[in-house]
Amino acid sequence: MISAPLISSARNRIIGANEMIRVGLIGARGMGFGDLSNAMKQSDAECIALCDIDDQILAKRTGDVIEAQGDAKKPANYKDYRKMLEDKDLDAVIIGTPDHWHCLPFIEACQAGKDVYVEKPLANSIGECDLMVKTARKYNRVAQVGQQQRSGPHWQEAMDIMRKGGIGKLRKVLVWANFMYGVGAPIVPNSEVPAGVDYEQWLGPAPYRPFNASRFHGNWRHCWDYGGGLMTDWGVHLLDMALWVKDIKEPPISVTATGGNFSHPDNFHETFDTMSVVYQMKDYTITWEHTAGIQKGPYDRLYGLVYIGNDATMVIDRRGYEVLPEYGDDGRPKIDPIPKVEGRRNHHSEHMRNFLDCIKSRKDPNCTVENGRLVAMYAHMANISLRTHSTLSWDEAKMNFGKNKTANKLITPDYRAPWVLPKV
Repeated sequence: MISAPLISSARNRIIGANEMIRVGLIGARGMGFGDLSNAMKQSDAECIALCDIDDQILAKRTGDVIEAQGDAKKPANYKDYRKMLEDKDLDAVIIGTPDHWHCLPFIEACQAGKDVYVEKPLANSIGECDLMVKTARKYNRVAQVGQQQRSGPHWQEAMDIMRKGGIGKLRKVLVWANFMYGVGAPIVPNSEVPAGVDYEQWLGPAPYRPFNASRFHGNWRHCWDYGGGLMTDWGVHLLDMALWVKDIKEPPISVTATGGNFSHPDNFHETFDTMSVVYQMKDYTITWEHTAGIQKGPYDRLYGLVYIGNDATMVIDRRGYEVLPEYGDDGRPKIDPIPKVEGRRNHHSEHMRNFLDCIKSRKDPNCTVENGRLVAMYAHMANISLRTHSTLSWDEAKMNFGKNKTANKLITPDYRAPWVLPKV
């Protein structure tokens, strides 16, 4: 049976500026362990607990933590996150699970008095995102969403240039991400659950399906039950930058998506391999494109954004940015061009540092839970638009798509018993 929510009756520990922050990780295979590694590199954070449903992953990551921290700091091991959250010594948790397992651990961690670093997208549905925002604020938790570009210096610099009129009036943002992995893994038959894997716990609230390697480690995000494909994987990172430039806080006026699954029939992917999406904003437009299975894109960039203004165009990705001026009738550039400014590919370390600092200051982090919810909504709206073949408009007061019953059914998942979506 499912245990009752973990509600902390103890006073939350106040962590001093020089005190150690004790961290636990839920979901240790991939990005979650990358986040934990960045935490362990900080002088004021240590890992005291690891949770994963796979014995092999748990053993490997335990060894990795011991190598990083020393034999005297071996982390406690768990296969059920709820047991881990009972540890009163735990200050914060990192959630690095598949997307369908973001919501419940997040809510229960907040109720247990823990601060949370949760990977993006915030959750696998709009409805779950809404509950997570309410929970974080109700229990006064610091919640950092893993959209680390918000902690990247060259991204911050680029936003400052555009906000100060460096490309003139912004009218359009083009966003794209083309990756080979977006077509999923080769289709294989269902098989026995690997030894040491708690598959029932891995499925959790998602519908029961037999074990299949094409939907498991590394491949789950191409199945609607667990993820949203390229749209929610890379979409949240890049759409975040398309919204941040104007500090957008509200849903788009409308979303229209076209595309489908047009390639690689021998690979498993329910999520779309080909998509074009148009977001109508108040005074500009955002366009998203992805073509999974290719490794090229505009401006010779696999992924990126193009901000088109009256006076110039800015092109940016994680490697850096450049500003290409428009020219007037006199043949002169409307602004001075900015040659390519080099950036660094990732800013995970800075993002984790910001989270740890906010645990101590109790200030909002660089990517708040509200922002995580907003950007996840944009990505989910695109997928729902194409899945329902409809143009969508969000009613923020009613928290739905108006009279579009088919789209409304995709707002919040039906949890598989005995798992229950909490009321907050």
